[in-house]
Amino acid sequence: MIFYLKYFVGLFNRWFGRLSFRGLTEICNFVGVIDEYNNCIKFKTSFLFLLFFSLPAFAIIAQERRYTVSGIITDSQDGEDLAGAGIQVRSSNLGTVTNPYGFYSLNLPGGEYILEVSYMGYNTKQIPVTLNADVRMNISLDPSTSQLDEVVITAEARNANITRMEMSTERLSVKEIKTIPALMGEVDVIKAIQLLPGVQPTAEGSSGFSVRGGSHDQNLILLDEATVYSASHLMGFFSVFNNDAIKDVTLYKGDIPATFGGRLSSLMDIRSKDGNNQRFTGTGGVGLIASRLTLEGPLGTDKASFIVSGRRTYADLFLPLAGDKNVKESTMYFYDMNMKVNYRINDNNRVFIAGYFGRDKFATNFAGMDFGNKTVTARWNHIFSPKLFSNFTLLGSFYDYYLSYDVTKQLSSEWKSEMHDYGFKADFSYHPDPVNHIKFGYNMIYHKFKPGEGGGIGDESIFTRIVTPEEYAMEHALYVSNDMSLGEKWKLRYGVRFSLFQNIANGEELNYMNKYEVDHTEYYKKGTFYNNQHQFEPRLGLAYVIDEKQSLKASYSHTAQYIQMASNSSAGSPLDVWF
Repeated sequence: MIFYLKYFVGLFNRWFGRLSFRGLTEICNFVGVIDEYNNCIKFKTSFLFLLFFSLPAFAIIAQERRYTVSGIITDSQDGEDLAGAGIQVRSSNLGTVTNPYGFYSLNLPGGEYILEVSYMGYNTKQIPVTLNADVRMNISLDPSTSQLDEVVITAEARNANITRMEMSTERLSVKEIKTIPALMGEVDVIKAIQLLPGVQPTAEGSSGFSVRGGSHDQNLILLDEATVYSASHLMGFFSVFNNDAIKDVTLYKGDIPATFGGRLSSLMDIRSKDGNNQRFTGTGGVGLIASRLTLEGPLGTDKASFIVSGRRTYADLFLPLAGDKNVKESTMYFYDMNMKVNYRINDNNRVFIAGYFGRDKFATNFAGMDFGNKTVTARWNHIFSPKLFSNFTLLGSFYDYYLSYDVTKQLSSEWKSEMHDYGFKADFSYHPDPVNHIKFGYNMIYHKFKPGEGGGIGDESIFTRIVTPEEYAMEHALYVSNDMSLGEKWKLRYGVRFSLFQNIANGEELNYMNKYEVDHTEYYKKGTFYNNQHQFEPRLGLAYVIDEKQSLKASYSHTAQYIQMASNSSAGSPLDVWF
């Protein structure tokens, strides 16, 4: 036992520096936990205990020499990474799948093997490999172009849902989304999600959705890992996601991985295209209400590529043709733009910079409203070794809205609200052997809320100016999980996420209410942490494969949500306030 612990601590020190209770105490002091809780030592002990027992592979001393084959799987035509591609050792049950960045790692005893590499819509490749040392092997798959008679096309292998560990998870490719009937010719990701089992629209025609009874603010929507707070255009008739810029969509309806957290009902993880690194291409379309254009191609070399995709409605261009004067002077449009640049520095390093910018605007000669999202993501993929993959992310997410009335000088008023997120994520994926896949990491988000500011415009307005205090908070999470195969029949997934939410004082007095009356007042210096909430969020899953057509599964997921939405309707609107 002592040998195993020393072995684990040595590995941990090598990756992250000196591991000590003193170092963890400094971390606790930094996030403000130790000032509020005397059980920080218990947290440190529990964390080390859980981390130790979730890394069983570190204690295994192999009796035979093993080597690792790893690499990136891409599309041969445009260089896009293929997430979820399968790599199987022929005539065995050993295999793995690529992560969201196309990386795979397979640890095997020395010898000769044939690897079968497959992905839906692509020709399967059989690649011989001799393992007498670690092998780096990047693989390109060719899209399938076979002309067949009438067939039934499925999105995955016949028994994939039987054998995989995941429960309540749906994956949609761009090809699948495009086959769904579109409203006014506009293919919509959210409308496709609303057709899945367990998902319902919160109101007819809206882009909000409810997963198994949860409210619409209990769904975490990520675009390239940045949070999208308002995912609708035209008051909910369309979503903000341009299908031409999207690579794939994954919806977790219950069994949310320990990697993610912050919402109670579901997670929708959307990944945008990386851009064609083989040749310059352009696509576009003209619809009844909007037109779109996408350009992508290499940046001087096949190591770098870009994609720019834009969409805009043009109903406002025809409003001047109307007979009514008020309609002529009105404005109504939305636009969105996706941009992404990626550069493969070498086989072990790759950087991405992605952004989304979208806005809606409605205005007449007496009132107006506009709202929009902006997200920015910078990511660095680094492969420490054939077994250890990492992804470091800096992200920003911004949402604001503006509402104004200008009937007369006395009745003119405005109202605006904003929220900003700044975050950092460090995610690691470790493949010690074919039967264990370990994920661990840390993420942090700094929240800045401006609930509202507004009132009368000008000296003649009868309305009083109101400024609600700004609010600040920090959200942290540490997580570790392991996917383990126990023979050919049993599969086990277990892990834990520790989340911490800290309110940060804005330098104003805090009034605590009791039955709508002020109970007491407190004051904290601006920038201090005055309230800490934490939660251990365990994850557990078990699967038993009976045969190719049957399996038994069970899962348990405990989640926490620290920010809520104040909404005037069950369906939600762009004017809702997060707090």
